[in-house]
Amino acid sequence: MHVKGNSLMKIALKAPVGRHPGFVLVSYAFAVTMMGTTLPTPLYPIYQQGIGFSSLLVTVIFATYAVGVIAALLLFGQLSDEIGRRWVLLAGLLLSAASALAFLFAGDLTLLFVGRMLSGLSAGIFTGTATAALVDLAPQEEQRKATLIAAGVNMGGLGLGPLLSGVLAQYAVQPLRLVFIINLILLVLAIAGILMIPEPVEVKTNVRLRLQRLRVPAQVRATFIHAAIPGFVGFAVLGLFTAVAPEFLNQTLHIPNHALTGLVVFAVFASSTVGQLLLERFPQRLTLPAGCIGLIIGLVLVASGLQAHSLALLVTGAVVAGLGQGLSFRAGLAEINARSPSTQRGEIASSFFVVLYVAISIPIIGVGMAAQIFGLQVAGIAFSAIMAILALIALIILVTRPDAQS
Repeated sequence: MHVKGNSLMKIALKAPVGRHPGFVLVSYAFAVTMMGTTLPTPLYPIYQQGIGFSSLLVTVIFATYAVGVIAALLLFGQLSDEIGRRWVLLAGLLLSAASALAFLFAGDLTLLFVGRMLSGLSAGIFTGTATAALVDLAPQEEQRKATLIAAGVNMGGLGLGPLLSGVLAQYAVQPLRLVFIINLILLVLAIAGILMIPEPVEVKTNVRLRLQRLRVPAQVRATFIHAAIPGFVGFAVLGLFTAVAPEFLNQTLHIPNHALTGLVVFAVFASSTVGQLLLERFPQRLTLPAGCIGLIIGLVLVASGLQAHSLALLVTGAVVAGLGQGLSFRAGLAEINARSPSTQRGEIASSFFVVLYVAISIPIIGVGMAAQIFGLQVAGIAFSAIMAILALIALIILVTRPDAQS
């Protein structure tokens, strides 16, 4: 498909702000968009009670988000390099607003599925583009810092979503409405902000929309596998807490508190952010093994918390697993980028992200299916055990690979 970039530029508003205010505005829009993707988490029990559906359907609704993210990565992964960052960011914000509207008026399962799919599309479009825009807008000497800020804004937004909706659902009126009205107001402000930022890349005259290829060359394959296994485990843990934490607290621990649910999920994402920041403190060869160890210990604590009906163990496990997830994700992505040929870095990174988002869909649906048969407690313990074994396998591979001895 060919579009004329010049015709798009004719209707673009003149950017009245400089690069530093633009950096702040993109960071704000990034946080608001990612926050919108996790707002429904504490609300699932309310939807279940009002509409009437099973734990399995909760996980399927959640997994629809991953489908949207993967579709966006494949279809629009390179689009901002062609038509500019600003237009793609605006598209992501509009999709996020459409998702909020779907949830605002959701009275049946159809709109819940639509809302999650739109949310996934917005996140898939926004994550890479916003990160690239922040790096573009930062001074040359601060681009590494901009990448870390982007990671923090991303995870911070994901963590703030359930915290905000959980508190409002527990203590305010209209729990299924108010949070999405607030989200829409924040999105309108974000749209206004993005319209004012400078365009940091040169817009091409002729634009071609093409599928992002997924390929891992032979010379990178071993590195990719070393990074992908702990990355898969870490994102599966994030998916577990985001999708079924409300039911864990409600059914297994008998604590039906929406605000507490939001706080637990926030703790996972906050610790993931800290884990990513710790990458700067660890020797490079130790980061992936350390991330695996954090995931194993965290998953053991989560399983113990479910077995003992202990909120303290569950939260501690969430924090430790979040640290391990953040560390292993950032270290794995950095290692893949370092080993990848520059001409293939985009498609290899996209392949890595597809693996990660598969991790928050298929395993989580598996938990929902197991919960229908064996109960949520057994399903959660089994999931934690399987993921801990996977992380242990990754750890053994990492410490026995030839370059680990150097």
